[in-house]
Amino acid sequence: MSEYPIYQIDAFTNRLFKGNPAAVCPLAEWPADEILQSIAAENNLSETAFFMPNGGDYELRWFTPMVEIDLCGHATLASAHVLFRHLGYKGERIAFHTKKAGTLYVARDGEWLTLDFPVRSPAPCALPPGAIEALGGPAPKECGVSRDFMFVYENEDVIRALQPDFRKLREVRQGGKQRYAIVTAPGKDCDFVSRFFCAGDGIDEDPVTGSAHCTLVPYWAAKLGKTEFLARQLSARGGELRCRLKGDRVLISGQAVTYMEGKIFVS
Repeated sequence: MSEYPIYQIDAFTNRLFKGNPAAVCPLAEWPADEILQSIAAENNLSETAFFMPNGGDYELRWFTPMVEIDLCGHATLASAHVLFRHLGYKGERIAFHTKKAGTLYVARDGEWLTLDFPVRSPAPCALPPGAIEALGGPAPKECGVSRDFMFVYENEDVIRALQPDFRKLREVRQGGKQRYAIVTAPGKDCDFVSRFFCAGDGIDEDPVTGSAHCTLVPYWAAKLGKTEFLARQLSARGGELRCRLKGDRVLISGQAVTYMEGKIFVS
């Protein structure tokens, strides 16, 4: 019987039951990938993060209930929160080494944690077939693509009112490849708002998505002529992010709170 510690953290919020919940499992060594995926499926959260020490740094991986993914913001923020708050990490900046996103950093400033992530600027693209019907609203003003599709709308009210058909959204592709979908617009009392749809990976709408801001921040920097932003994600739980464009990096700041601490028992 193997035991693994587990924490559940609400990220990009300072209030329980808001922001984006992530499971975090600190490890001493990597179990088989099948165990990691099974734990993530059992947790049934948008992401479960696993990390283990690597010298003075850490290796970090993220799993949805169905697949391992290349980059996740809120579960990285949650992992740093566990290290700082629960595991006695003494430094002010943590380096996480990842399989596909390079080295990511998280620094603390009081109650705020700042992710240092790579820019993923969107390239303009044609509106993919079926997108309007799948997104459940009017035609977007613009469409771009990075890892994800990005659909730009007129205003915040349109973003709130979108009623996506997630079955149809799974069929919206570019070059035969399914992509996640970011929808965004100018905000009323912030610089921009967004929602994030990841149909096909076990979670239809992600509550607050740090990785999406690797695409959103360079886009809005070009549109608004500025490099610092207050952003909100308009999911049911909601979340707030402070963002800054710094060369080819995006700095994404948020808070986090602990909901649960426990153990996993795997035979």
